[in-house]
Amino acid sequence: MKKDVEQFIRLVDEQMKGVYKNIDFESIEKAANLILKSEQQGGRVHVTGIGKPAHVSGYIASLLSSTGTSAYELHGTEAVHGSSGQVKPGDVVICISNSGETAELQATVQTLIKNGAHIISCTRNEKSTLARESEVCLKARVEEEGDVLNKPPRASVLAEILVLQCLSVTLQSYKNLDLKHYLKWHPGGTLGQSIRDLEERRL
Repeated sequence: MKKDVEQFIRLVDEQMKGVYKNIDFESIEKAANLILKSEQQGGRVHVTGIGKPAHVSGYIASLLSSTGTSAYELHGTEAVHGSSGQVKPGDVVICISNSGETAELQATVQTLIKNGAHIISCTRNEKSTLARESEVCLKARVEEEGDVLNKPPRASVLAEILVLQCLSVTLQSYKNLDLKHYLKWHPGGTLGQSIRDLEERRL
């Protein structure tokens, strides 16, 4: 119903304003520097989560890869059944969890730490188990999801995406990414064509 959608939009707008206000620039810088240091030593970035955050991890891995930071999606549960072999000592793993207490992800994180990975968490709860076990915690806190049930991940997913997009922008800035670099990784589609058209007009 229209009133439910209007209420959802209003509540999400309120929650996102809180996220904007509380962006922790220092933690984002620390996370970026951890990734850059790992890359200098031949390391890579992996992104993981359970449930809806697993879908966020796929998007963030793709976004990072297209903006100069090689990143790979790591299945949150398959990691303890052999997939953690894709993570080498010194690699960085970004772990996404709203509560920071998801049992399956805790098992994955323990495995990754034992295998020598660096953990960056993205969670609403900076006092959670996940946050404590990570080297850097990126806080993506919301108080309400936005609908009458207040359970299905809605606002929390938007908050996770926003905070991790801030990390991607920071890394992109450090690497001085320009349109020619971006075109190398994204030559297809209308986006790639728009960059080629722009370059041609400049000639």
